[in-house]
Amino acid sequence: MDAALAAAGLDAAALKCALVGYASPRVELPPFTPAEIEAWFRGGEIEGDLGEHLLVWAARVRGCIDVELAEGLAALKRGDRLAALGCHFDDYAREALDLGKRAAENLARLGAGMGERPRLREALRAGRVRLRAAETILTVAVGDAEAAWVERAGVESVRGLEAAARAARVRGDASGDARGAAVGEGEDEAWVELRTQLPPEERRVLDEALSLARELEPGSSRSEQLEALAQEYLAEHPGDPDADDTRPLGPGFRARDDASTGRRSTSSLGPDGWAELPEVPPVPAPELSFHETLSAQELDARLRALAECRAGWERLIGRCGYAVNRSGMHRLAGYGSFREYVEERLGLPARAVEQRVALEARLAASPALEDARRRGVSYEKLRVLARLQEPDIASWIPRALEATCVALRREVDGEREGQLRARGKLVVTLPRGVGVLLAAAIASVRERHGPALSTGTCLAVIAFHFLVTWGDAPGRSRTRSRRIRERDEGWCQVPGCSRHAAHAHHIDFRSHGGSDDPENLVGLCAFHHLRCVHGGYLAVLGRAPGELVWLLDGRLWVGPHRRGADVTGRAAAAAC
Repeated sequence: MDAALAAAGLDAAALKCALVGYASPRVELPPFTPAEIEAWFRGGEIEGDLGEHLLVWAARVRGCIDVELAEGLAALKRGDRLAALGCHFDDYAREALDLGKRAAENLARLGAGMGERPRLREALRAGRVRLRAAETILTVAVGDAEAAWVERAGVESVRGLEAAARAARVRGDASGDARGAAVGEGEDEAWVELRTQLPPEERRVLDEALSLARELEPGSSRSEQLEALAQEYLAEHPGDPDADDTRPLGPGFRARDDASTGRRSTSSLGPDGWAELPEVPPVPAPELSFHETLSAQELDARLRALAECRAGWERLIGRCGYAVNRSGMHRLAGYGSFREYVEERLGLPARAVEQRVALEARLAASPALEDARRRGVSYEKLRVLARLQEPDIASWIPRALEATCVALRREVDGEREGQLRARGKLVVTLPRGVGVLLAAAIASVRERHGPALSTGTCLAVIAFHFLVTWGDAPGRSRTRSRRIRERDEGWCQVPGCSRHAAHAHHIDFRSHGGSDDPENLVGLCAFHHLRCVHGGYLAVLGRAPGELVWLLDGRLWVGPHRRGADVTGRAAAAAC
């Protein structure tokens, strides 16, 4: 961290001084066995009370760090700061700050909103309003209504605030007078998993159709490509018009095991039924001053320092949250679900905490994953390694320490995909809405060609229809750009970038005498090509595809997951 601060021209000691009160304690929690959790937490023993108190304390500190992060992330999205750092916003958050895309976007949205809501900002920074409550009232706490909403957010439950805010939006005002309205379901969409046998000849048809869908819609995900295939088939062969998204999806689909329980599965006693748990005092947010004159490098250093503080508290939240959830202590306290306990007692967004607790459960059962964490593998990379079988994890740890998160995920998914292909299987995770559409298309195929067709054969029929319809679409000739992007497997080649390549960039510019030879061309996404390279922030040298050296602001660069001396040393070695 000191090297990164020095590179940005900052005083490391001054920044560390600003954050000294937010360093996580060096608490080594013992590994909890189910019997110990049962005895400590369900029994109401002193250890259980201390564990719950530690969890709430960690949540308070993490919440105040998140408030500061929110303002920093909002500042990061303004101007050309992301281009100066060579990253898309979500890639930077994942690789540099160990934050997932959804968490980072939500924090940035809150940070941008705080600039127009001074009362909410002051209450958040002082700890009088917690993070989850602030997110709930953000869209309605505007203008003259801001003060009333901020006052309510300090005393009312998150569920009560959600109901009132929803009613205010329906009325088209922000008065905040709608008390006692019904609480609806959350906005998190359920996910399903499609599993089926797919012989090699049917796999080839599906692969070609998915590749075509990606060409027609650059940057689309696998689920979006499958959605396009299903839509095209149903457009010509509509299924049962009376079927809706409540019907069973069929034998090939199953609910995906996810940390999120959703609002529909909760049954709370309400605030009057919650136990009188000891209150933990609020913690004010640190002051790092994310003013407009900060350079991208200065802002980067501050955000990384905050993320480093946050990581220690996150581990405490995961360990203690796992113990509380496993023991059922939240239900003994009157909360209808762990999600409700997180939002109301901890004051944090539930999904991220649930995912963290789910990873802790996996870590508790996996010595190899626990070893990876001890060796410094980041949280987002641990989530990738958790997809592997236990015997395979140890061999991946060195790669996890070296690679960007996006590269690690592609490699792990590629190996898993290869194993599934060898066994003639297809496994794909989809939003339930896409699963419904695909199930309808599969049902339509069976109506036309016979009910005995397997799910894999139905997918091949749907894919073949898409190829026949769009195979001769204009612009499908194998241009030089397309050949280069295919060579680069369709991905932008900038380290740490998660986007598909949209352009082929000349490494030596044609205006400088560069040729059109394949080794002088590299696939890039539009942001890195137009904003970063042609904007003068990022440069690439060498020969494609395997001998490229990247320069960010004139310095050797291997991606946002490393900064400072470590980057310079490794990149220099690679260049020699």
